[in-house]
Order: sequence, then structure tokens, then C-alpha cells
Amino acid sequence: MQAPEFDLDFKPAHGEAVSVAEGVERITVNNPGPFTFHGTNSYIVGRRSVAVIDPGPEDDAHFHALMDALRGREVTHIAVSHTHRDHSPLVGRLARATGAMVVGEGPHRAARPLHAGEVNPFAESSDMDFVPDVALCDGARVEGDGWSLTAVATPGHTANHMAFALDGTGILFSADHVMAWATSIVAPPDGAMADYMASLDKLLQRDDRLYLPGHGGPVNEPASFVRALKAHRRMRERAVVERLRAGDRQIADMVKVIYASTDPRLHGAAALSLLAHIEDLIEQGRVETEGPPSLASAYRLA
Repeated sequence: MQAPEFDLDFKPAHGEAVSVAEGVERITVNNPGPFTFHGTNSYIVGRRSVAVIDPGPEDDAHFHALMDALRGREVTHIAVSHTHRDHSPLVGRLARATGAMVVGEGPHRAARPLHAGEVNPFAESSDMDFVPDVALCDGARVEGDGWSLTAVATPGHTANHMAFALDGTGILFSADHVMAWATSIVAPPDGAMADYMASLDKLLQRDDRLYLPGHGGPVNEPASFVRALKAHRRMRERAVVERLRAGDRQIADMVKVIYASTDPRLHGAAALSLLAHIEDLIEQGRVETEGPPSLASAYRLA
């Protein structure tokens, strides 16, 4: 199995409503960065009566772009995939302006409790104010005029991450779980590798034909791409085991080798990704450490 072939060819058309499928428009926020690519994608589903998926960050220009695109249409629902600040903070403003019902898995929470003395490195990136009007469970359906969305719980990137299937179309709004341009960040304690891998397996049991992600362009062959993502993560897992076998004991030393060709700005996230793998390996009984696992812990093969 080859590593995923990432697609960096994406024209964001910041502030413009772009038709990406029958009855689906995308508006990309002008918030580019190493974790957001060219910006966060908001989606409008429907024609006269619509849902907005992931309004995005508190950004004045994006709010007005959304309102321009929504002019003359009723907004019945605002669906939120997860509670990172590039996806959910504009919810309140948009809900007040439209009267729409806000739906999502639930408020932000970590995938596991913090260990004594541990600091959540993504705390400032999390929208702790988000509370949906209606909390959705896996398989719950939201219906509008000529469309319906089914919630697909996909924890891993965050504990409350949720994708949305546009029923009858084969389209899945995959948010940050699966993206065409890069792998998703899985960073403890917000995220968990075991959850992420289980969510990939869950998507492989579906027959979606197209993913519309939270950043970048579409994933046109979802099944093969998800299989490649799984293989990529297993390769990273093997690399951790190989570095431990070679004598590395700390994550910082592993990052230097495993992510030697990665943008140094992403090495912090890479270290957290390795921590997620190590936590999973500890749960499998393959790796050991003294005390709770952390970025500074010393590790060894079991």
C-alpha cells in the first residue's frame, strides 16, 4: 500500500460562494496557515431552505460573505463538525442573524483526562464556548427542504469530531478527519490515535463517492485514499518502534529522524502525533514508560 497522494492544487476563491456539487456551495475563509492550508471551508447545503456546515472563525469578512450568499434563503440549521477555533466560533453570530438551530456532537472535551501537571497544548485553539441547541448522536438525521444530513461520529482529531453525510448523494462532509491536502493532526489529550484509526475503519465500511473536507479540495476516491491514510499511520507506528529499537528514548529524538523532511514549523504537531502513536502502543502493550506518557517521558519497547 502506497502513502496517500496529497492534492495541493486548490483555488480557495476567498469570500466567494463556489458550487462544488448539486445543491452544495463552498465559501473558504481567508485564514491560511500551516494547519489550515488555504483556509477553512464553510458549506451551504440546499437551495431555498439551507444548512450551513462549519461557519468558521470569528471573521468579519467571512460573516458578510456568508450572509451575501444566504440572502433570500432561509437558514434552518447550522451544523458544526468540531470545536477548533477555525471551525465553530462564528456560530453564535450567524445563529443570531438567521435564527437557525445549531447542531453538533456536543461541547469541546478532551479525549482523555489531563495527567497531573499536563498542559493541553491545543487549549487556545479550542472553542470552549460552543454549546449546540441539539446534541447529535451517531446516525442522527437533520432534515431540511429537499435535503437531509446524517451525523457520522468520527472521533480522533477531536473527541467530538463529526462528519455529515448528505443523504442520497454519496457525499460526506469529512471536515478535518480526512483531507486531500494533508493528514489530520491527532494530538493528545484533545485527540486519540486509537479513536482516529477506528474512525477510518468506520468510513471504509461506507460507500461514499466524494468527501468535501474542512480544508482544501475534495477527496475524489475516498476508499482508496482512506486505505492509504491507514497505511501511512501504520508506517508511522512502525517508525516509532524502529526508533525505540535503535536506541531513541524520547519523542524529540524520534521527530528529528522520522520528520526530517517536514517543515520545522510543524515539528511541534509532529511530536504530538508521535505521542498519540505511543499512547496507542502503550495501550497495545508494545511500549512502556514510567508514569503517564508525555512529550518528555522516556520510552522503551515492552
